[in-house]
Amino acid sequence: MSSGMPQPEQEPILACTVSRDVQDFDLLIEDMESALGESWGELNFTEALVFFDQPEASDMEFIALALNDADEDDLPMMVEIIGNAKRNGIKVILVAEDLSTSALHSLLRQGADEFIPYPLPEGELAQAIERLRTPEPVAAPAPAAQTGPLRVGARKDGAVIVVHGLAGGTGATTLAVNLAWELANVSKTDAPSVCLLDLDLQYGSVSTFLDLPRRDVVYEMLSDTESMDEEMFGQALVSFEDKMQVLTAPPEMLPLDLVASEDINRILQIARNQFDYVVIDMPSTLVQWSEAVLSAAHVYFATFELDMRSAQNTLRFKRALQSEDLPVEKLRYVLNRAPKFTDINGKSRVKRMGESLDINIELMLPDGGKAITQANDHGIPLAASAPKSPLRKEIVKLANSIHALRDNDAAAA
Repeated sequence: MSSGMPQPEQEPILACTVSRDVQDFDLLIEDMESALGESWGELNFTEALVFFDQPEASDMEFIALALNDADEDDLPMMVEIIGNAKRNGIKVILVAEDLSTSALHSLLRQGADEFIPYPLPEGELAQAIERLRTPEPVAAPAPAAQTGPLRVGARKDGAVIVVHGLAGGTGATTLAVNLAWELANVSKTDAPSVCLLDLDLQYGSVSTFLDLPRRDVVYEMLSDTESMDEEMFGQALVSFEDKMQVLTAPPEMLPLDLVASEDINRILQIARNQFDYVVIDMPSTLVQWSEAVLSAAHVYFATFELDMRSAQNTLRFKRALQSEDLPVEKLRYVLNRAPKFTDINGKSRVKRMGESLDINIELMLPDGGKAITQANDHGIPLAASAPKSPLRKEIVKLANSIHALRDNDAAAA
């Protein structure tokens, strides 16, 4: 005999955390409870692989895939989880702690809809959920020959500014991206036009640092520069905030010898004709066409750090250029994560390093800390994410000095 009492309806599961152990992400638990109440669950990686196909998952809106550096060895499983979720119409918020840039970029390319660093910034999860639930506006189709700011026959004779990391992790891409952005905003009344070129065809991360898509048309342009014109070059560019144009690295990893010096010269010629400043992020490897870039450069920033690997690489880099009679006088050495003003011992080491390498260290950039990594992972310039960062302030000074020098040269001419 039934009691006749109504049975409480179980709330549908709208979301799940997916992690090795959700207890490692206690802030995520708190924010999920705050945003969804009891309408969410927990899954480990193995459970997630089969759960999305079950009837219980029919109401799910998204998963919060929470990873840290210990999960990088299981990257193929993470890719499979994201793919399975997307096939079932479930969106993916990637929550990552100390994940490498390459792993993070790989997962975002597989279809993750949102990224949030861990520890979670206050209110960031709720904002990400709101963005997922907001329908994307239907964009009007772009005209077939959209070339952005490019004009046939333009002759601007833009300045070429190159950034080359002499060792991995010395801040070359961070400097290139933020210097280009500061140059694009150096004047409120007469802002110069800026083009940022990512010529690291294998590991270029400018697109990651600015949250821009990589486009197949870049490869098509690079593989046939002989037929390249303003229209083709313009189609390969991506606009960032309508203030600067970016040539990202291609979607796939390509050999650095895909292009020759002639190809690079053609690209630089069109870019210089169309823009006031052309900022180039170079691969750390010296290649056959490095000479073409160095010859075209007005200034060539070489970034390094105060350690032995940087010292050895700097010495070999300098000797390699000198052996080919290349214009080493264009090099401007940039010390990243430089000692603070009060670090007397550190400043003494910098002086000894400069003397032993017979170089003049003209620019010293302070350590920006975690704020820099977070800005790069979020895909936004320091001006928006950490405007008071000491690193950003130094880059602003550099941009202002470059622009002032160009104005003086223009006035003298």
